[in-house]
Amino acid sequence: MTTPPPIPSSEITPPELYFNRRSLLRAGIVAATTASTAGLYRALNRPGAEEVKTPELVGLVKDRGDSTDPVEQANPEGAADPVEAAPAEPVDNGFHTDETLTSLRSVTNYNNFYEFTTSKERVALVSRNFVSRPWTVAVEGLVHKPKVFDLDEILKLSAPEERVYRMRCVEGWSMVIPWAGFSLSKLLDAVEPMGSAKYVAFETLFDPKRMPGQNYPALDWPYVEGLRLDEALHPLTMLATGLYGRELPAPNGAPLRLVVPWKYGFKGIKSIVKISLTENQPPTSWNVTAPGEYGFYSNVNPDVAHPRWSQATEQRIGESGRRKTLMFNGYGEQVAQLYTGMDLRRNF
Repeated sequence: MTTPPPIPSSEITPPELYFNRRSLLRAGIVAATTASTAGLYRALNRPGAEEVKTPELVGLVKDRGDSTDPVEQANPEGAADPVEAAPAEPVDNGFHTDETLTSLRSVTNYNNFYEFTTSKERVALVSRNFVSRPWTVAVEGLVHKPKVFDLDEILKLSAPEERVYRMRCVEGWSMVIPWAGFSLSKLLDAVEPMGSAKYVAFETLFDPKRMPGQNYPALDWPYVEGLRLDEALHPLTMLATGLYGRELPAPNGAPLRLVVPWKYGFKGIKSIVKISLTENQPPTSWNVTAPGEYGFYSNVNPDVAHPRWSQATEQRIGESGRRKTLMFNGYGEQVAQLYTGMDLRRNF
């Protein structure tokens, strides 16, 4: 497997800047989508729609002065956009895209998280009081150093990196999200996988009192997901601890979620409490629920239709009209070699 070059040090947010309320406020304003949109997007941004609140913010831009006008602070006349400006040197490792970011309001208010509710538009409201500290993650199975990590121990494994990834839902909508976090491989390296390990299984918190959607049989709880070990170790595979410079909000999987940008969004398991390395392919929630509709791999593939949703095109939230879906969600250059010789129609 060809390993992409390491993320440039200039792209890594220093820990001392990881929580900076004023800077992130500006970044969020600049990144908000302003284009006219389809009816779905208008519904997301209707008057009175509430943006999810999170306690801490990440510093993404430098102070631009003492102006009290947030728009002026974010993008004074003649200044480059602080969020979407190109890095000093072009990067082709797939950690960033120059596509327009989806608005913070949409990212945090339109999301599938059945542990709270099956309503995308109510998930921020239902999860608003979710407390994600203290939090532990057990990493076990075929590893030489199994361990139960406190969240703070996980956060110390790596300086946070900002990665701007496309996110494609199997339902046919997509977003572009600036995540914060680091490669999953850094956590797996810390527990030293055994040679017999071939897969990585993930499990979400099961607590119906804190996650009221788990009181209903929408899925077989707790939610579980899995990757092949080489997929899990790929540099693009990310443990996200934040987005848009904020701590990860509850509706997006606080405090820790998986992001695998070349796969459909449901592979990005949220609120992780257990990671197990196994020799055999682990079950995954949607594959168990509807095996004819959801495969284990779930790579974005415009040529393999879901029974209810064509995958040939997608609706980018924040845009009018549809765009063509890219194979592997546009990350083929980085990940196609993982599937050399595989029939991607059978192994969907």
